[in-house]
Amino acid sequence: MIIIRTIARLMIPFIQLFALYVIVHGGSGPGGGFQGGVILGASMILLVIAFGMEEGRKRISEKLNVFLISLGVVIYAGIGILCILVGGNYLEYNILPFGTPKHASELGILGIEIGIGITVFAVMTSIFFNTAARPKK
Repeated sequence: MIIIRTIARLMIPFIQLFALYVIVHGGSGPGGGFQGGVILGASMILLVIAFGMEEGRKRISEKLNVFLISLGVVIYAGIGILCILVGGNYLEYNILPFGTPKHASELGILGIEIGIGITVFAVMTSIFFNTAARPKK
């Protein structure tokens, strides 16, 4: 068990860093919010497998998980509504008031990818915790 915990302790930060890379570079290359969120969720599942359910719940409580799910949706919807408020269509990023239309589009897509990544991570973690915590029959 000590080998599994040691390897997990070494690997989890790199897995999470890779997940953030996938999320941030999702607008300009392969990957994005969904893929990065799944990788981030997998790092949490690895933590629970290696250290136990109690340690996983210390890191991310159910209350925090619900907050993160909501936060991701609010980021996604907020960017879309902001596009409407400045005179464009829903998720028409190039209309956003962030410099040139190209720059505005890049920032809008990055925000969407971050919102999706947060939501997918939190939903995946929530599903895992709820499934793993079921009493055995």
